[in-house]
Amino acid sequence: MSGQLDDLSNSLFNGFVPAGWKVKAPQTLKQLVNWIDHFLHRHKQYNDWEQVEEPKVMWLSGLHTPESYLTALVQSACRAKGWPLDKSIMYTVVTKERNPAAIKKKLDFGCYIQGLYLEGARWNAEREVLDYQKPKELIEEMPLLQIIPVEANKLKLRNTIATPVYVTQDRRNAMGKGGVFDADLKTDRHNSHWILQGVALVLNTD
Repeated sequence: MSGQLDDLSNSLFNGFVPAGWKVKAPQTLKQLVNWIDHFLHRHKQYNDWEQVEEPKVMWLSGLHTPESYLTALVQSACRAKGWPLDKSIMYTVVTKERNPAAIKKKLDFGCYIQGLYLEGARWNAEREVLDYQKPKELIEEMPLLQIIPVEANKLKLRNTIATPVYVTQDRRNAMGKGGVFDADLKTDRHNSHWILQGVALVLNTD
């Protein structure tokens, strides 16, 4: 048996994701059982995208390079509207909807995204702002978000904080990898409060 097969066998026996599989999939901290469920979900999204249509609600965790998809959304809007690419950005809106099946129509520009998890705070759905975490609830899934391309000089946000979105709960490593984009979340407190709380969004939980 080669060393590669030996490593594969040991990983499967111990319930870890083999190293050779990790390099061909999005970053993850999951153990093998949860990784397989994640893989099947990814496969279904890609298959439906190819066989049916682009998803009305995109599950960013299932994309190998989600930041590339988001960049493509901005580029597509720029081509259609004649905006200069270097002066166009995107912003986010948190919806009240949590069920992707309730979305019947894809956005003309931008997209709905699902599967973002909030750390360091909770989302107050009644007031639609960041709020203090409840006891023993360290992470919670967000409602669906809208990603909306816009010309930078036309975007005027108030009472929001640019919240970093990371691929995993490891967040950004020393090389700066792991960040995807910044989501705009409403707040009625000073931004420094949430920065000190370490508020962030992640695509993949353990």
